[in-house]
Amino acid sequence: MQSSKTPLRGRVAAVTGAARGIGRATAAALVREGVAVAIGDLDLALAEQTARELGNGTLALRLDVTSRASVRAFLDEVEDRLGPLDVLVNNAGIMLVGRPLWEEDDEAARRQYEVNVNGTLYGIKEAVPRFRARGHGHIVNVASGAGLIGFAGGGSYCGTKHYVIGVSEALRAELRGSGVEVSCVMPAVVNTELASGGGAVRGLRSVEPEQVADAIVNAVKGRRFDVYVPRELEVLDRLQGLLPRRVFEALLRLSGGADLLIRIDTAARAEYERRAFASAGAVDDEPWTVSAP
Repeated sequence: MQSSKTPLRGRVAAVTGAARGIGRATAAALVREGVAVAIGDLDLALAEQTARELGNGTLALRLDVTSRASVRAFLDEVEDRLGPLDVLVNNAGIMLVGRPLWEEDDEAARRQYEVNVNGTLYGIKEAVPRFRARGHGHIVNVASGAGLIGFAGGGSYCGTKHYVIGVSEALRAELRGSGVEVSCVMPAVVNTELASGGGAVRGLRSVEPEQVADAIVNAVKGRRFDVYVPRELEVLDRLQGLLPRRVFEALLRLSGGADLLIRIDTAARAEYERRAFASAGAVDDEPWTVSAP
């Protein structure tokens, strides 16, 4: 028997890092479901433009996910202006890849931890007490297929997304029976700026942000925990658990996946990485200079 679907019309949702990419697409999908949506982003001007384009009273607020005080203020204002929060999508994330771990800049690693790890953790810590007090709510944590498999050239990024998966599993166990739901979303290669300059994996489709957004909405409606986008990523994850490590790694090399994050066009990623470096905390007066490996 299939589980009943949770109606979303009239609910309130907040999406972090939602001025562009998966976050924007998710906000748009929620708006189509009749949800009152708040988008938070460090780039307030772009968030406001996105909110205007989405319409339906979408609220845009400045949000620095690396600051717990900023996350708290964001959720407080969302609830003051839209009503009690029902869904939080922890989407904000950055990816700085293309170098072996020992050559990775320490600042690049730190910024990924601050955005990808602390951004998720602070969202959980600020939203869950509100949800538990009401006996309902839904946390959606956007991880990555890179959280399932460690890829050369993306050690810190993979580590941060391993964290998101692990913390989501722990949170699900802690909230069992509370009425609060958790979903962990694991996209593969998504056609957004974050994936610019990257390659492809044979046998694994790249997807559009709208496909990830639809999967998020369906996960909330269906109260699903594991969300693989595309679905064949789940097969890859299962194979990793079933096959001997050497066999799985050989298959990954044959598919072109083993060097997915180190076979990077750094020139194509330069503008994204400049902005991503500045996205943890206040934007620096001087832009970060990204050098080729």
